[in-house]
Amino acid sequence: MRDFVSERVRSVPPSGIRRFFDIAATMDDVISLGIGEPDFVTPQPILQAGIHSLQQGETHYTSNSGILELRIALAAYLERLYGVSYDPNDNLLITVGVSEAMYLAMTATINPGDEVIIPEPCFVAYAPEVVFAGGTPVMVPTRVEEEFQVTGAVVEAAVTPRTRAILIGYPNNPTGAVMSRARLEEIAAVAARHDLLVISDEIYDRLVYGVEHVHFAALPGMRERTIVLGGLSKSHAMTGWRLGWAAAPRELLAAMRKVHQYTIMSAPTTAQHAAIEALTRGEEHVERMRAEYNRRRLLLVNGLNALGLATFEPKGAFYAFPSIAASGMDENTFAEKLLQEERVAVVPGSAFGQSGAGFVRACYATAYEKLEEALERLHRFMARHG
Repeated sequence: MRDFVSERVRSVPPSGIRRFFDIAATMDDVISLGIGEPDFVTPQPILQAGIHSLQQGETHYTSNSGILELRIALAAYLERLYGVSYDPNDNLLITVGVSEAMYLAMTATINPGDEVIIPEPCFVAYAPEVVFAGGTPVMVPTRVEEEFQVTGAVVEAAVTPRTRAILIGYPNNPTGAVMSRARLEEIAAVAARHDLLVISDEIYDRLVYGVEHVHFAALPGMRERTIVLGGLSKSHAMTGWRLGWAAAPRELLAAMRKVHQYTIMSAPTTAQHAAIEALTRGEEHVERMRAEYNRRRLLLVNGLNALGLATFEPKGAFYAFPSIAASGMDENTFAEKLLQEERVAVVPGSAFGQSGAGFVRACYATAYEKLEEALERLHRFMARHG
């Protein structure tokens, strides 16, 4: 029989994260520092808003673009936080999580053979989404010496006549890096100089610690060449609700909406009603969760450094990205041995690109007491291997 699998799909390897989750799922007493998901339950008022919508019989499709009240709330939320004005009808689209928003952005803007510059380490889906859209990902490295912030010079060196877009994700998964305003202005200057689109994944925008998150479209001249992707999954502990959004100039948003129309009837209705509550009255819950993440961040980063696993200070998201050089192992061997010997699951840094070689990702979105126990197990592990 003929092979019916497309060459694009065949060219993309399976996710490097999933293998360790699959192994850990077969073992007892595993402390997982692998999965990038809040351990909090969605705050009660947001839950109740979703439940109330079901009780009121709101079980049908909404507008394909999302409930207008939600888009109005989102516009007000973004203007309050970042001072950027978005029209609820022309500039905002409600999606099935940020994953769908990313798919829409790529499908709506990338032509076959177009190049997209992507700083790495980065979220595992970035390069595959470019490939699935027919484009060519061009990976550029970031270094721990620059706190994994990409520079304008590195991006500009990767620009060719085929370059169409720059895809950035800060606060960063897996490193926890946050781009400074000055560094983002460098990227903005490159985009303007070469007339490039910028796709900015800002799903972790509310989880920053002692620094400013800069909404890329708020930079001078960037609103009309930027697609911003965001959602409530991380900040409001709503991963399972599958609710994201895209903010873009009118023509780009219309193109994304066209793909959305032929792909999705609407984002989940119940989640949209819950999101209205989250955006309008959820701030105290965001602050409470962020404070707890910060407490865990300090515990894990200080603990890793004390064990000789050199870890730069992550300023955003909920990940630490320690170097495992002191162990004498590569990142895959380290992660496998740690899981087998001490029942602690981390993710090899190379799963997020070659710039992640020599590092592992440890997620601190788990209980403080579990992090303490994980550090105890790591202490035993490093006593043997460090």
